[in-house]
Amino acid sequence: MSSRLRKWLLTSPPAEWAINQLRELLIGALRQGPVPRHIAFVMDGNRRFARDRRIESIEGHHLGFEALAKILEVCYKAGVTHVTVYAFSIENFKRSKYEVDALMDMAKVKLNQMCQHGDLLDRYGACIRVLGQRELVKPDVLKAVDKAVEMTSRNGNAVLNICFPYTSRDEITTAVRRTVDEWSQPLPERTGASPFKEDRIAQNIRKQNKKGNGNDTEGTYLSPPTSMLSPSSSTTSLSSNGDSLPDSRSSLSSSTTLHQSSSPPLFAADPKDALSIPSPEPTLPPLQQQQQQQQTSPPTYHPSPEAITPSTLTSHMFTADNPPLDLLVRTSSVHRLSDFMLWQCHQNTEIAFLDVLWPEFDLRTFLPVLWEWQWRQKKMRSENEDGKGRVQGRERSDSRIRADRKRTVKRLVGEALD
Repeated sequence: MSSRLRKWLLTSPPAEWAINQLRELLIGALRQGPVPRHIAFVMDGNRRFARDRRIESIEGHHLGFEALAKILEVCYKAGVTHVTVYAFSIENFKRSKYEVDALMDMAKVKLNQMCQHGDLLDRYGACIRVLGQRELVKPDVLKAVDKAVEMTSRNGNAVLNICFPYTSRDEITTAVRRTVDEWSQPLPERTGASPFKEDRIAQNIRKQNKKGNGNDTEGTYLSPPTSMLSPSSSTTSLSSNGDSLPDSRSSLSSSTTLHQSSSPPLFAADPKDALSIPSPEPTLPPLQQQQQQQQTSPPTYHPSPEAITPSTLTSHMFTADNPPLDLLVRTSSVHRLSDFMLWQCHQNTEIAFLDVLWPEFDLRTFLPVLWEWQWRQKKMRSENEDGKGRVQGRERSDSRIRADRKRTVKRLVGEALD
């Protein structure tokens, strides 16, 4: 009897007005301090709530969606610009077909309701973004997803990220794949070439070969080095034939000796006959031919992998244009992330694990989390300010010491000169 009376009093118009005024007062007080820009929710506990209440699991998910609508209003009123919710994991496809189909149908219905009765999103200027693998969604559900995204695309004050279907490992894999595709595209020109890269070394070798073929003929195929054309080598080749020729011919005979397999001979015994014999066209080895072909075609350059930074991968994430994650909340007393927002969680991200099921999550359980986050932010700022103050105090004391030393040196120098 008492529970019914309390329920009737709470649902009466005066009680509802008083509760709404109190809610507005609390949210207004919350806005006076720092507010997280990006909050993520792991909406866990819908099935457990339905099992405890002995209702269908899909009813638990419906109640969880209603709780999400209330929390979104609190976030947007408090000044949160980005909210990310874990609606459906890729691992959830391992559940029974009945539950998976029911969740897909519910998602389609709720997205259509947002499009038809999207007062909450339009009131705060929030747009919907669906993050995940579109290939795993049924066509009819995908149509509702695209419609919801299109209907709210003109809103630019806030963002609602719906991870559906999603896992953080898949997001990171997709980001790496996009980075590799981008880094595989050739650049119009090379910037900041390193002298130790393979392409840089090959370019230097080609320049040296080009210089050797143009001016310096030492060591080429048609003109052997001078060490090979020394008088001792020519004398040896001539003494083997038993002939004695002048010095001008000794170099010619040595050249003939280096190419004994050539037919007809490049030079005749008589210099007059040698002038009448046409010399064959010079042929280059395959290696030098390949180098000449590479010189004629412009080289292609690719970005250096050393330029890839964590910011590069962040720019290819699904949440690339979102602010850093400030607060992550998970309900149902489960202390794990379940492959959600692994890359977005950084050293300053606050993670709150609550002992309440998601359909029961409301302003009463959400406000203490926000107040604790504000208290931690104020504490961090005060510590940083104290650290900066100590550093500035040390710098001021050091500057005073240096000034005193300069004045002392000047005084001593002046006394010595006097």
